[in-house]
Amino acid sequence: MHTGKNISQCSECQKSFISKYYLTEHIRIHTGEKPYQCSECQKSFSSKYYLTEHIRIHTGEKPYQCFECQKSFSSKYYLTEHIRIHTGEKPYQCSECQKSFSSKYYLTEHIRIHTGEKPYQCSECPKSFSWKSILTAHVRIHTGEKPYQCSECPKSFSWKSLLTAHVRIHTGEKPYQCPECPKRFNRKSYLTEHMRIHSGKNLSQCSVCPKSFSSKSYLTEHMRIHTGKNLSQCSECTKSFRSKSYLTEHMRIHTGEKPYQCSECQKRFSIKRRLYRHALTHSVENPYQCSECPKHFKLKSLLTAHLRFHTGEKPYQCSVCTKSFRSKSYLTEHMRIHTGEKPYQCPECPKRFNRKSYLTEHMRIHSGKNLSQCSVCPKSFSSKSYLTKHMRIHTGKNLSQCSVCPKSFRSKSYLTEHMRIHTGEKPYQCSECQKRFSIKRSLYRHALTHSVENPYQCSECPKHFQLKSLLTAHLRFHTGEKPYQCPECQKCFIDRNRLTVHIRTHTGEKPYQCSECQKCFSEKINLTQHIKTHTGEKPYRCSECQKCFIDKNSLTRHIRTHTGEKPYQCSECQKCFSEKISLTQHIRTHTGEKPYRCSECQKCFSCKSTLTKHMRIHTGGKTLSVLIMSEKIQTPEHHFSLSMQDSLKFPWLQ
Repeated sequence: MHTGKNISQCSECQKSFISKYYLTEHIRIHTGEKPYQCSECQKSFSSKYYLTEHIRIHTGEKPYQCFECQKSFSSKYYLTEHIRIHTGEKPYQCSECQKSFSSKYYLTEHIRIHTGEKPYQCSECPKSFSWKSILTAHVRIHTGEKPYQCSECPKSFSWKSLLTAHVRIHTGEKPYQCPECPKRFNRKSYLTEHMRIHSGKNLSQCSVCPKSFSSKSYLTEHMRIHTGKNLSQCSECTKSFRSKSYLTEHMRIHTGEKPYQCSECQKRFSIKRRLYRHALTHSVENPYQCSECPKHFKLKSLLTAHLRFHTGEKPYQCSVCTKSFRSKSYLTEHMRIHTGEKPYQCPECPKRFNRKSYLTEHMRIHSGKNLSQCSVCPKSFSSKSYLTKHMRIHTGKNLSQCSVCPKSFRSKSYLTEHMRIHTGEKPYQCSECQKRFSIKRSLYRHALTHSVENPYQCSECPKHFQLKSLLTAHLRFHTGEKPYQCPECQKCFIDRNRLTVHIRTHTGEKPYQCSECQKCFSEKINLTQHIKTHTGEKPYRCSECQKCFIDKNSLTRHIRTHTGEKPYQCSECQKCFSEKISLTQHIRTHTGEKPYRCSECQKCFSCKSTLTKHMRIHTGGKTLSVLIMSEKIQTPEHHFSLSMQDSLKFPWLQ
């Protein structure tokens, strides 16, 4: 070898060999001769050595084992290259850029980046490739061949490397760890992109907003939000998407198309990834067990999501109201509350829903199938869970009872919220203005007040709203619609809150108690005004006479004594009044209505003050307030009730 004697040289490429045997094998590269054929698959080889290694694919024999990790290989050459992973050895160096490689094959392929050589050309299209393996994979685009199939789900791949990466979704394996933070990835490319966040290098910066992206492709997609260019828009609901593939998936919500079918149970799906998830339900094995409870899971990702129930971790945060969620899908559904998007439409009526499960439950109302019927009253429910909660009203079982007042609740969570009325606890604080709230949803609503944007405009007046639901409620003032009806007296209301307050007139519930005199009120605003009688606070001052008032309504009524304004007019005789209560009492002179009855002689009166005067006949001339103070008479609530003005004059009443 060193002397150069007896070296056999190839006449085609001048390559030299120390043995005639090696020269003979080499010449077959030029002639294309492959005399050694596999008896199993008829594949041919130019060398007996290559045939021997190939046969091990069929037999599964891997005689060469790594002493570091016990991994086995069918070829000594593959073992030698593998060992370099452990040793870190990279003996093959590029003369152009000094990059080193563990394999000569990788160096040869790398050099083509510098030379631009692409010796492997596709026979179907003009494309050329620098690597034969890439050409082989490319040809499968034309043939449609996907020889690498996942053993867990029906998905197939044209490249083995893609299958290897895909299998990690099932196993949960994430071999690529970030050296800066504990985050791990199942693909090296994902780690490379992630590392740019820490280094700040090669980040793609948006020119419109402060956002940065680890990939140029992500920036390109993001820019479509600002420019509106190349956005794929839905023709049904005007929703826009950054890519055509997302639009295609979205359109199936409207068309009902479900092109992906399970081979086991024939169930169909509109999105391919849902089919993959579903396919796991046919697999018996659940290898991932929760360390906190006996539950098992098929995917490590499902176990990770489940563990958040135990740890309380909620890594997905809403950018509008700061609410956090355990999974990305919950965040996606929640965002529809802010955007007002309702992509799921009922085919029977115009009603739309922001969740598919809500549409499914709603459809039972039209079909009448699977409705849960109450055995006590005629009510039906689209969900069994709703029926279970409803039945507690009839049975009284499992009701959560308030220890302060007689009120009961169908769920413990409602009781917890209710108890804060008595305790005054406000555990939810706004991060912007430090205002505190007793109910979490009140904080979410409040958080919107710090947002400048009010995208929902009323078509009747100039008002704008941050939520579509608030606009819907506001429009009822213009339309006069009152969809919430009291089951006791059939009175209707614009919103649910007003109905709730009204129902307390029937139940007698007064959950808001004064800490000074223990007086109770049915509305929080009444308690707030009452407290001012103890503090002496009168924040509302008349600009004409400097007289001060406890509440704004009292000031408004007082100002009319200066202006002479009488905005309330009788439709019968056109007489005008400065207060609504005066108009209400006046109308009774036309209708003859007398709602106030004396409990002693059953005489009826149209006005509460007239009843009060009449009661002095029975009390011996004493005023009702003095009588109650001296004799502690219990006034029946159903005969007459006190107005806000009465409660301020007689704070011991109620």
